[in-house]
Amino acid sequence: MQLSDATRIAIALILLTVPTIQYGGYFLLTQMGKVKVIRTELQRSYYRAGHAHAGVLVLLALIAQLVIEATQLSTAIQLLLRVGFASAPILISAGFFGAAPREGTKPTRFILLIYLGAIALTASLLTLGLGLLFQ
Repeated sequence: MQLSDATRIAIALILLTVPTIQYGGYFLLTQMGKVKVIRTELQRSYYRAGHAHAGVLVLLALIAQLVIEATQLSTAIQLLLRVGFASAPILISAGFFGAAPREGTKPTRFILLIYLGAIALTASLLTLGLGLLFQ
């Protein structure tokens, strides 16, 4: 299978984010010891959610790049899809990490990033799915 330059570059950039996910897993494991940055169970839940979403959504973004390559959609729409799928894991994970309350139970304003990422992901999924159905 011959990949276009756009697909090859998108996949390469997405793969380069995987070490940050690996570091996140390492960080979560260190929090099982005596020295802890994570202070509350709610904060731990937000951090775990951010880490899990990053891993799953990066896999989806990688698969989507290959599916985008197989479509007959315009170059502009393909670019928007590539950016949408790649930005969703970043926005959603950043939202969970940033929104984790240091104290109390109210998330910070970074929770808005989760919604932005969800919108980017939903728009990308719907556009790609419809593009595949109606090409």
